[in-house]
Amino acid sequence: MYIHKSVLLDEAINNLAIKPDGIYVDATTGGGGHSKKILEKLTTGHLYCFDQDEYALKRSKTILDEISSNYSLIQANFKDLKIELNKLGINRIDGIIYDLGVSSFQLDIPERGFSYNYDAPLDMRMNQNQVLTARKIVNEYSFDEIMKIIYRYGEENNAKLIARGIERERKIKPIETTFDLVDVIKKSLPQKALNKKGHPAKQTFQALRIAVNDELRVFETSILDALDMLNIKGRAVVITFHSLEDRICKTIFKEKTTLKDIPGLPIMIDNDLSFELITKHPIIPSIEELNSNNRAHSAKMRVIEKIK
Repeated sequence: MYIHKSVLLDEAINNLAIKPDGIYVDATTGGGGHSKKILEKLTTGHLYCFDQDEYALKRSKTILDEISSNYSLIQANFKDLKIELNKLGINRIDGIIYDLGVSSFQLDIPERGFSYNYDAPLDMRMNQNQVLTARKIVNEYSFDEIMKIIYRYGEENNAKLIARGIERERKIKPIETTFDLVDVIKKSLPQKALNKKGHPAKQTFQALRIAVNDELRVFETSILDALDMLNIKGRAVVITFHSLEDRICKTIFKEKTTLKDIPGLPIMIDNDLSFELITKHPIIPSIEELNSNNRAHSAKMRVIEKIK
């Protein structure tokens, strides 16, 4: 079985401030690391575990069954969490956790096509029933669309060069595999970029994964719904792994915890805010965790609480 190490595990569980009789949601169940820890703290409470990846839910079931039966697995994108929970009669929750990005086991299973380290079909779908794949984007999207995806979602300064390289290559033959794409990227980049630390395909692969799974839009939709469902004293914990996710989280949390000045009206002393920011600055992994889990390096955690 492929190993998944949950990032900021203890910090996340501590900041959820779990009540034994509470209703909790793991929006990104993945390998089940956070779900296991939440379930261990529940007595009469219940945990709802979301993931669109069937393999992830099967893995998690074997782990959670050893702890308790006080959980439900929901195979759905977390953008639909409000709809799915309402179907089950759940309108309010006491806490939710998001561990965004790709799970370790998804990267480590070559045939999923997430990693530039294995030669596999260009896939990158978290929900393997959906139609859109990385292969379709690379081979069928226009030059402009590909360039925008790589620049916006990968923050890749050489997006134009890479998009041109993709455009040239696919005229000769389709770009079918992860290694095909890596070769195109390497041929497209100047030597200066190739000499930089890190894999030259990292940002492009990140960009394609985000586009395939529409990750940024669905996260924004989901977190707004989740905050709306929180009970008083309920908390949302969000772990991000790149600046685009973190920016969305930071912006929404700031909007929810900052009084708006209305021109012409006096400043109100009474605090009319419904949320309080628990983390003034993001929590990052300890030196010990960074040394034991390389994938924790870019992680940031933010926490917000419903106060009224």
